[in-house]
Amino acid sequence: MRKVFGSVRSRAALGATLVVAVALVAAGIAVLQVLRADLGDQARLKAQVDAREVASKIAAGAGYGALKLDESVPVQVVDEDGRVRAVSEDLEAVTGTGSASVRPVAVGGGDDDDDDRGAGKVSSGEEYGDGSARVDGETADYVWAAVEATDPSGEDVTVYAGAPLATERGAVATVRNAMLLGLPLLLLVVAAVTWLVTRRALRPVEGIRREMAAITASTDLSRRVPVPGSYDEVARLARTTNETLTALEASVERQRAFVADASHELRSPVASLRTQLEVGAAHPELLDLDGAVEDVVRLQRLAADLLLLARLDAGERPTGGAPVALDALVREELAQRVGDRVPVRDETAPVAVPGSRGQLAQVLGNLVDNAQRHARSGVRVAVRDEGRWAVLEVADDGAGVPEAERERIFERFVRLDDARSRDDGGAGLGLAIARDVAVRHGGTLAVRAAPEGGALFELRLPT
Repeated sequence: MRKVFGSVRSRAALGATLVVAVALVAAGIAVLQVLRADLGDQARLKAQVDAREVASKIAAGAGYGALKLDESVPVQVVDEDGRVRAVSEDLEAVTGTGSASVRPVAVGGGDDDDDDRGAGKVSSGEEYGDGSARVDGETADYVWAAVEATDPSGEDVTVYAGAPLATERGAVATVRNAMLLGLPLLLLVVAAVTWLVTRRALRPVEGIRREMAAITASTDLSRRVPVPGSYDEVARLARTTNETLTALEASVERQRAFVADASHELRSPVASLRTQLEVGAAHPELLDLDGAVEDVVRLQRLAADLLLLARLDAGERPTGGAPVALDALVREELAQRVGDRVPVRDETAPVAVPGSRGQLAQVLGNLVDNAQRHARSGVRVAVRDEGRWAVLEVADDGAGVPEAERERIFERFVRLDDARSRDDGGAGLGLAIARDVAVRHGGTLAVRAAPEGGALFELRLPT
């Protein structure tokens, strides 16, 4: 059963069929109830009319023996003592009325004319009941209308007139049978139409699935899934899938380039360190210990940067903790710097931001290091509060960054022409790390021209 209804088409067809079935059953029951009530009202109305017609004759002074009762309408007239005063012709048996007898009882003086008698009357109300009657050998169910009347002599009687229920029950049965016959056929049509429509609607989804399976098997991320020409959810799914594939392809290509660049960057210090150690092992007097230490330090920094980038690529975000006082951070980090080529001037205002103090300190260090490499005479670090944002600026008075290169410098392992030296320019990861950390903190990092004439890096973080 689970396999049969495992597809969307099957579940959609089953769901639509069940919904329509419930709706049709409820509507059918309501229709039958309304039809039964309407036909019942008509039968009671007919019985009431017939009963009042006879009651009016009695009130007008027509004698019980002189009543002309239609044989097609069963009528029974019963007095206060339960005696039958008149019945319609061919009425052979009756139930549900005032008496089970169908033989009129003659009462003395009841049919004599008396000019001194007053006028009779007919009650304004009536009562209804169900019963049966046998007329001319045929027994059927009837609804009885009971109307009270008073003849001119002052005698009270009750007139019972019946209307057959066969018409009502026959009509209800006919409609019920038609519904029972048509409901399964209609449900089959609904199920078939839902199946076909769902199959047609999901056909592009199957095409997307096949293409995704082929892409997974071939590992060719340059392929794209087919986009249907419609403007529905399936088309949006296909476009989103292609966008995801594009982002995935770009991520894979970036990872490949990252691995290649990292291997290239690591090869040089490792080769240099090995060469120095091999020379030192063969000729201890030629060992450049300071150079070896520098290579180890550079290798350590590069490894630390690569590990940080790996954590950032894995989605690492700063953990919640105490807010970081950005102005205090700047003062503390600048106070620990020694051996800077040009002086660093700070202009700070009190402002705190949520985030990782260690990562923000590394961003500040990377920006100041970059400014130190390009500045002519000085570097300026400023912190200010702009309402929802805390702004950290690092400016220098160097040559600046060409406008065409202002986004490229944030790519990994990118060094501009004047920073090609591995000794002075680093591995080209500092600005890439700074921007990634800014993004992980919900902020931005951009570069523009500084008032001093060089480059101004602006870090904006939410407060």
